Amino acid sequence: MTESWTTFLHAQGASIEGSTVLNYGDPASERNAAANGTIVADLSQLGVIAFRGEETASFLQGQLTNDLRALHADTAQWNAYCNPKGRLLGNFLMWRQGEDYCLQLSGDILPSVQKRLSMFIMRAKVQARDASDESVRLVVAGKQAAAAVTAAMGGVPEAAMRSVAVDAGQVIRVGDDKFVLSIAPVRAAAVWRALRESATPVGAPVWDWLRLNAGIPMIVAATQEQFVPQMVNLEVIGGVNFQKGCYPGQEIVARSQYLGKLKRRMFLAHVAVEAAPGDNLYSADFEGQVTGTVVNAAPAPTGGFDLLAVVQVESANTQTLHLKAADGAALSLKPLPYAMPE
Repeated sequence: MTESWTTFLHAQGASIEGSTVLNYGDPASERNAAANGTIVADLSQLGVIAFRGEETASFLQGQLTNDLRALHADTAQWNAYCNPKGRLLGNFLMWRQGEDYCLQLSGDILPSVQKRLSMFIMRAKVQARDASDESVRLVVAGKQAAAAVTAAMGGVPEAAMRSVAVDAGQVIRVGDDKFVLSIAPVRAAAVWRALRESATPVGAPVWDWLRLNAGIPMIVAATQEQFVPQMVNLEVIGGVNFQKGCYPGQEIVARSQYLGKLKRRMFLAHVAVEAAPGDNLYSADFEGQVTGTVVNAAPAPTGGFDLLAVVQVESANTQTLHLKAADGAALSLKPLPYAMPE
């Protein structure tokens, strides 16, 4: 987050810690706005790695889980990067903006992911850089999101996972009523003011709640190298292509898909107490052993926390799950917004 953008958000009433907007003074009202209205949130807590060069597409094709041949100027995709054991080092929203292939990911893992990817560039005609401060990124969500973004940016993509370039930057549609905006810094204040006409500003935890209730995971430092992509439902939301060819961990990812039934999957749940990524879950059938791990968590409008967790499927279907200890707070499962494979 640049100093000028930080100053602007402070003037809008933002409470900021590091690069994360915590709230605008009334977190409870912000959560209610997310549940019932239209919101706008700053995404400076997320980072962007930008790749540029004539061999960028072929380089990333050999590193990431999705098919870069399908990422065009007017499309977007979920994607991920694995270690050789098929475990996730990070996952991204990807789009193209001008000459760049942009990977938006959790800011706390950006340095390690960029360093590791850069190690394999070698003599390829590709350059990677931290482009986090080259744009202001906002997300707009809710019933009036499309109208609000159209008024502020001049247009929106017609369908989910499509992208459109406009004078102020790029608009990426990540759901029926959710839009990520990548805005030229000199245009950001004007776009923000236009969005404020119909959208309530909210802190990052409120957007986290909306995202996780959409079943979209985000790998953070606490959960790196713990899950293969299918454990966090990445293939369900379109983040894995099984016909594209080799990338780090590809054989293990493919084996998880085709050989036997996956034993661990991501579930959506609610718990009455605070939860955080990396927290362990327990159930009676595992007799004190860990049965699951929290992927993401955020305060819910009705109290308590909603969370995404990777859990032993059998335990999730037959047992009560408990947070942090065998006798910890009980979780109640919620339906995901998409159908899961049998």
